[in-house]
Amino acid sequence: MNSSELPKQEEPVETPPETHPAGDSPEAAPAADAAQFIEAGPEGQPSAEGMEDAELLAVVEAAIYVTEEPLTLEQIAAALDQPRERIAAALDQLIAGHARPERGISIREVAGGYKMGTKPEHHDAVRAFVKRLKPPLKLSMAALETLAVIAYKQPITSPEIMEIRGVQGASVLKTLLDRKLIVPAGRKQVVGKPVLYKTTKDFLLQFGLKDLAELPTLKEFEELRRLAFSDVEETPSQPSAAAVPPEEPPAEPPAEAPAPAEAE
Repeated sequence: MNSSELPKQEEPVETPPETHPAGDSPEAAPAADAAQFIEAGPEGQPSAEGMEDAELLAVVEAAIYVTEEPLTLEQIAAALDQPRERIAAALDQLIAGHARPERGISIREVAGGYKMGTKPEHHDAVRAFVKRLKPPLKLSMAALETLAVIAYKQPITSPEIMEIRGVQGASVLKTLLDRKLIVPAGRKQVVGKPVLYKTTKDFLLQFGLKDLAELPTLKEFEELRRLAFSDVEETPSQPSAAAVPPEEPPAEPPAEAPAPAEAE
C-alpha cells in the first residue's frame, strides 16, 4: 500500500514545471504590472508591495518614458502605491544610470517633475532628425525680447513691458499667449487695472528649466533659445544675407539704365 502511494506523490511534482512555462515570458509580466499600477493605481497593491528593486526601476523608467508631461515624485509614488522615499531612491538611481557617457538620454527634473530628453551635448547631432518630424517652434526677436522681459520681471503689465522695450507689443503678447508661453496673472491694482502677465509651465518645458530660479543670465538667454526652439535654419540665411549687401552697391549703376528707358 505504501508503495502505491509513492507514485501519487510524484504526480504533483510534475505540475509545478507546467507553471514555469507560463511565466517564461519575463517581458510580458513587467509590462502588465506597469499598466496595472499606472492605470489602476492602488488596486495593484499586492504586486506593488512585492516589487523587486530592479522591477521598480524598470516600471518608473517606463512611466517617465511614455508620459508627455513631467511626472512628479508624488504621482509616481501614488500610482505604484510605494513609499515616497523608495521612489526617490529609484529616481536617483535612474538619473545616475542615464548620466553615464554612453547614454544619449537623460532623466532631468523639469517644471516640478521628471522627464526624459536628449543630453545637451547631443542636441546638434539629433536636431537634424527632430526637424524632419515636426516644425520647430520659432520666435521672432521681438517675441524673444518680450518673453525675456516677462520672465525676469514677472508679473508685469503690457505698459511696463512697452516702457522697457520702447515699442508697443500687443501682437507679440498675443503670439506668446497663443504659444502658451505666458498667461494672464490677474490685474495690477493701479489706475486702469492693467493685466499682469507671467510665464507658464510650457515656458519651463521649452527651455528645459526646473523652475524660474534656473533662469540663465541675459547673455545666455539667446543661446538657450537656439537650443530649445531649434532655429538652426536661421543661421545659414544670416551669412548669405550679410554677404549680399556689400556686393550690391557696385550693382547700383546698372539700376540707373532703366531711367532713360522710362523717359522714352
